[in-house]
Amino acid sequence: MKTIVTGIKPTGRVHLGNYIGAIKPALDQAKNKELEAVYFVADYHGLTKVRDQKEMQELSYGIAATWLALGLDPDHSIFYRQSDVPEIFELSWILACFSPKGLMNRAHAYKAIVEKNRMENREEDEGVNMGLFTYPILMASDILLFQSNYVPVGKDQIQHVEIARDLASAFNHQFGRTFTLPEHIVDENTPILPGLDGRKMSKSYHNTIPLFEEPDKLKKLINRITTDSSGPKEAKDPNHSTVFAFYKAFASEEQTIEMRRKFQEGIGWGDAKEELFHVMNDFFAEPRETFHYYLSHTEELDRILEAGAKKARAKAIPLLKEVKRKLGILVHP
Repeated sequence: MKTIVTGIKPTGRVHLGNYIGAIKPALDQAKNKELEAVYFVADYHGLTKVRDQKEMQELSYGIAATWLALGLDPDHSIFYRQSDVPEIFELSWILACFSPKGLMNRAHAYKAIVEKNRMENREEDEGVNMGLFTYPILMASDILLFQSNYVPVGKDQIQHVEIARDLASAFNHQFGRTFTLPEHIVDENTPILPGLDGRKMSKSYHNTIPLFEEPDKLKKLINRITTDSSGPKEAKDPNHSTVFAFYKAFASEEQTIEMRRKFQEGIGWGDAKEELFHVMNDFFAEPRETFHYYLSHTEELDRILEAGAKKARAKAIPLLKEVKRKLGILVHP
């Protein structure tokens, strides 16, 4: 059976863009009975940004509760907290010893910070910690330790899978076939939700709609969506409307067809936003309740994650022993 792996780091509240772009596709792919699905809360990745104890705990539980609320079945998948699987970090060091510094220099996230620092006349590495610099190595360990065949990513994440392949190939070349070479999966049909202001949805732009907002807050956020100046009876182009893009993402096919007709006939923006609110509120009503249940029962979350970590370690330990054996490092029985 082939393996597919997906992780989300706890550096902020999960928003609609995260759901449509990453969580929903991952859950859909896990329905394939020929794939073993691996999901994890990437809490150690979050350390590159989050340094507050309470915030880290709340965000990590929030990610776990989000997966479960949206339909992840921990009995038919491997679902764990990254920090509960120490083999990941042991392999990360081993992979670091096979990672040329130049490869890390070319990582997109690091290059972006360096370029920004140059433009603002600061030291190139200002604000760069070694966790951020070696982030791709830890991600490679997340992928390779479970002999992952597929990694669903956005286009901006493809490089991370390519780096994992590079490191696996380097090890395999020297010590014989050990790691599976992962392949990235980019779903070209996955819609990209714009933010409330029409730009890319991003926490840095403050234009997101967090998942599981209470109805009154959800309505207020929807009312902030930028629209054009067309009047209530003027035809509107659904293909260039943020309101319609959101509606289509959460409505049924029949509802979407009907809303498209209303746009063409000249629905008012206030009415369109009201219909969007009802569709989204209905869609998230049950998941919202489940999400809040888990946040108020974190001991249950811990139990689920610890059980998942046991399954994860059962897969990880044999491979790590094989890696260490090939390296000539003594592995105790």
